[in-house]
Amino acid sequence: MIKTTAFKSFACMAAVASMLLLAACSGAGNTAPTATSAVQSSTPDGQQQAGQTSDSQETSANGQETAPASSSDAGQAGQTAHAGQASETPSIGQLVDLAKEGKIPEVKYAAHIALFDEIEQDWGKADSTEAAGKGIYAAYTKRGVTIGFNKGMKVFDMRSYAANLQQLSYVDIEKSLGKADETATNGDDQIYVYKVNDQYQLKFIIPKATGKVDHISVFSPQDAKNNMAG
Repeated sequence: MIKTTAFKSFACMAAVASMLLLAACSGAGNTAPTATSAVQSSTPDGQQQAGQTSDSQETSANGQETAPASSSDAGQAGQTAHAGQASETPSIGQLVDLAKEGKIPEVKYAAHIALFDEIEQDWGKADSTEAAGKGIYAAYTKRGVTIGFNKGMKVFDMRSYAANLQQLSYVDIEKSLGKADETATNGDDQIYVYKVNDQYQLKFIIPKATGKVDHISVFSPQDAKNNMAG
């Protein structure tokens, strides 16, 4: 009888232990999915944040790509504007106004004021140089400009061979300025000289064969000599 009672007690204790063990396992099983679920639920947020970062980087990249495009557009606009200016023929009155300052169109340097070495430093070496008349002449063919200077480097002659000037005839010039103050002949070229002020002359060089301007010259007579001592 005593053995039977002891066995029943042991069986009850084993049953209780089994129930506790099952409850613990069940609780652990419920907890694990919750943790996994939490990890899974956090993952889309992380992916979304990564996506936002990627969008931000793409926007930045787009911004970086925009700058060269703008620069390119600006460069094309500048070229267009320059082409427009080059295609316009300056009026004879504008040529006179520039000549009064010792200048030719599209060039910032002036006869009597500029030194050739500063022009050479800015523009580079001339395409050709030669001694002629009372000085040395440097030709910049791509610019359509030839510069005469004396041995003291002072510029005395600024010449422009711009294509738009070659549309002018002496009839146009005389109609605007009247008869030339002086005329001269150099080979087949006729030279018409207008004194624009006490410092400068404006010359139109016109080949007889064409009757149109070949080039103009803004000339400072007093500097057309080697006068390094002043």
